Amino acid sequence: MAYEEGETSPPAMNLDIQCEELSDSRWTELLPLIQQYEVVRLDDCGLTEVRCRDISSALRVNSSLTELSLGTNELGDGGVHLVLQGLQSPTCKIQKLSLQNCSLTEAGCGALPGLLRSLPTLQELHLSNNPLGDAGLQLLCEGLLDPKCQLEKLQLEYCNLTAASCEPLAAVLRATQKLKELVLSNNDIGEAGIRTLCRGLADSACQLETLKLENCGLTAANCKDLCGILAAQASLRELDLGSNALSDAGVTDLCPGLLSPGSQLRTLWLWECEVTTSGCRDLCRVLRAKETLKELSLAGNHLGDEGAQLLCESLLQPSCQLEMLWVKSCSLTAACCPHFGTVLAQNKRLLELQLSSNKLGDAGVQELCRGLRQPGCVLRALWLGDCDVSNSGCGGLAALLLANQSLRELDLSNNCMGDPGVLQLLGSLEQPGCALEQLVLYDIYWTEEVEDRLRALERSKPSLRVIS
Repeated sequence: MAYEEGETSPPAMNLDIQCEELSDSRWTELLPLIQQYEVVRLDDCGLTEVRCRDISSALRVNSSLTELSLGTNELGDGGVHLVLQGLQSPTCKIQKLSLQNCSLTEAGCGALPGLLRSLPTLQELHLSNNPLGDAGLQLLCEGLLDPKCQLEKLQLEYCNLTAASCEPLAAVLRATQKLKELVLSNNDIGEAGIRTLCRGLADSACQLETLKLENCGLTAANCKDLCGILAAQASLRELDLGSNALSDAGVTDLCPGLLSPGSQLRTLWLWECEVTTSGCRDLCRVLRAKETLKELSLAGNHLGDEGAQLLCESLLQPSCQLEMLWVKSCSLTAACCPHFGTVLAQNKRLLELQLSSNKLGDAGVQELCRGLRQPGCVLRALWLGDCDVSNSGCGGLAALLLANQSLRELDLSNNCMGDPGVLQLLGSLEQPGCALEQLVLYDIYWTEEVEDRLRALERSKPSLRVIS
C-alpha cells in the first residue's frame, strides 16, 4: 500500500519481552508472533537449546523480521546454531542480530561465516559476553572478509580476546569500507594488540565512526598510534578509551590528533585513565579549539579543583561547543563550584553536567544553584549524587526548581538528607511552574507520610517521575 504525503505508515509489529520465565502455554502463544513480527526481542527469558528448535522453525517462515534479540539466554553452541539455520532462508532480510551472553563459544563460531555470507541485509551483530576466544574471532573474521558481508556494527565486548585477535581484525578493517562501529571493550588486547589494530585502521578505507576500547590494557605508548588514527580518520565520531592507564603523558600524545584539522570527533571517553591537572590542561586546548567535540567524560580521574577551574575557563570560551561533561569522582570540593556556577549562568551550550561523588557539600551546591537560577541557563540534566548534600542544602535546590525552566533531570541520590530536605523539594515540585521531569533519589530514606505525598504528586503530575 502506498502512503500519501503527510500520512504515516503503520507502526512496526514488535514482540518485546524481558526477564520473564516463559511457561509452555505462554510459549505456545508466542510462537505465531515470532513467525510474523518485524522485531522479536526475548532477552533473559530462560530460553535454552530446546526452545531454539521452535525459534528456528518460526524464523524460516518469517519474511518480515528485521531485528532479533535473544540476549542473556543459555542457548549454547547448539542453540545458536539452530537460530542461525532459521535465519538462512532465502526470504530472510534481518538487519540486526543480538546474541550477547548466550554461551556461544569457539565451537559454535563455525556457523558465523555462512551466516554473514548468506545475509547481505545484516547490518548489526552483537556478540558481547560470549567466550569466543581468539579462535572463534578468527572464524568470525572469515565471514566479515566475504564480499557479500555488509555488516556495519560489530560488538565484541567481554569475548576473551587477546592481542592474537588483532591481526584478523586489522585484515577486516583493511578490506572493508562498510564497518562503522567496532566495540572491543573489556578484552585483554594489550599494547601490542592495539598497535596492530591501529596499523590496520591506518591502511584502511574503512569509514569507522565509533571505536570502543575501554579496559583493553592500553598504555600511554598507544596514544601516539591513536593520534595518527584521529588525524587520518575524518569519519571517527566516538572514541572510548576509559579504564586504561593512559596517564597525562598519553593524553599529551593524543591531543595533536584531536587538534588536527582531519579530526571530527564528537565524543571522547577518558574515564579512569590516570589523568591529573596536567593532562586536563592539554585537553582544555582541545576544548577551546575543536567546535566538533560535544561530549567529554573525565570521570574517575584525580583532576582536583585546579583541573575543574581549567575546564570551566575553557567552557566560558565562545569556541567551546561542549554539550555534556562528566567529572564524577574527580576529587572536587566546594572550592570549584563558583567556577561551575559561572559556567552554568553564562554558557549557552552545556546541557548535561555529571558532578556526582565529589565532596561539594551544601556550600558548593548553593554556588551551583546561584548559576542555575540565572535567566540564561540552558542546562537540562544535573547529577549531584553522593555530594554530601544535607537537609540544609535542599532549600537552595527547592528555590532553584521554581526559578529554572531548563532543568529536566536532577539526581540527588545517596546524599545525607531526610524528611525535612525531601519535603522542601516536594513543595517546589508540587507547583505548576516547576518544569522538572525526573528526580532521582536512590538511597534516600523518608517516612511513610512523605512516601504517600510523593506518590500523590506523581498521580497529579504525570509529566514527573520520582525514582527511588
